[in-house]
Amino acid sequence: MKKNLFIIAAALVLASCGGNHQKADDPLADSGRTQRTENLLHNLIALGDSSVYLFGHHDATVYGIGWQADYTADSTVHQRSDVHSVCNDHPALLSFDLGHIELGDSLNLDGVPFHRIRQEAIAHYDRGGMVTLSWHLDNPLSGGTAWVADSLKAEETHTVSAVLDGGSKHELFLTWLDRVADFLNSLETPYGVRVPVLFRPWHEHTGSWFWWGQDHCTAEQYKALWRLTVDRLRERGVVNALYAYSPGTEADGDEARYLERYPGDDVIDLMGLDCYCWAPDADTVRIADYAAQLDKNLAMVCAVARQHGKAAALTETGYECLKTRDWWTKTLAPVLAKHPISYVLVWRNAYNRPNHFFAPYPGQQSASDFVRFYNDPRTLFLHDVNALYAERPR
Repeated sequence: MKKNLFIIAAALVLASCGGNHQKADDPLADSGRTQRTENLLHNLIALGDSSVYLFGHHDATVYGIGWQADYTADSTVHQRSDVHSVCNDHPALLSFDLGHIELGDSLNLDGVPFHRIRQEAIAHYDRGGMVTLSWHLDNPLSGGTAWVADSLKAEETHTVSAVLDGGSKHELFLTWLDRVADFLNSLETPYGVRVPVLFRPWHEHTGSWFWWGQDHCTAEQYKALWRLTVDRLRERGVVNALYAYSPGTEADGDEARYLERYPGDDVIDLMGLDCYCWAPDADTVRIADYAAQLDKNLAMVCAVARQHGKAAALTETGYECLKTRDWWTKTLAPVLAKHPISYVLVWRNAYNRPNHFFAPYPGQQSASDFVRFYNDPRTLFLHDVNALYAERPR
């Protein structure tokens, strides 16, 4: 183990470890969530009091540049990732998407079977890692995707009101939420423990590219959407989920704008930020602008999260195609070192789009720099975590 996670103590045993897969206790905390889920929340908050953070990658173990897992073979579960191929360790945090689960499909919007996502989530938890789930769900009113087309259909601007109580698609939307609840409830180990996950729907709402975005609903409607979501999942017996609020950078460091659509402390457990580096041709000015924007916004998010008693994270980031050799240690790491976040997540390495990747793979020009990032004592990968679900010593 290259680093020691701040919550490790000699008396702690990995609470998530299945070992011989004997039946384990899975008690509920006073919050109504499982105790392991509550412990995860407390440990994420505590990461903000430390100088270390988890590293995450979306869809890391199901495909990468030039490869795709064999979804029919259980022997390939959690066996490969581009990150592992570069630094001989998996991300501490895995991210998957539930898009199309609402339709009753067997594959998500990126072609990954939901049964495989379940297997990967359980396997990653068994190894001590953490799982987060996003949801790019289709538009229940227009029948389109989560993304609002440039040729805007009139109904796409009223979808949120349509799914709320009294709306024309409310009953349909409840069935969609129930399918999410069924999936979350199915994340159970062979030894009877519900896998804690961080659920992150309705993200980047401060932009308008999703049907739940800024221009397509009022602040009160957006808050009601969140409350409907969490209330329904709780009613359906979901006790293993934490919830993340993750706008984009449109608030530009302004606390009031960041909180304008915040649904409330009783709904949200983690406050985050999605911020990407868009710098074609390794434009040094744009890379510097990204670092400055990230610095400004993370300072605000971490301050607000502390005020509200929440965990803080960089919920999505990355530099598509990684066009500079030292982006990890010269651009990203110096900013993250200044802010008390619990994790950073970079987006996926698409197996079918060779110019759509956000983590290095063997031979990619930033791979050596990523190894230096991996060896930074502040970054936590899978080998570095073994007590995320254990109660913190008092």
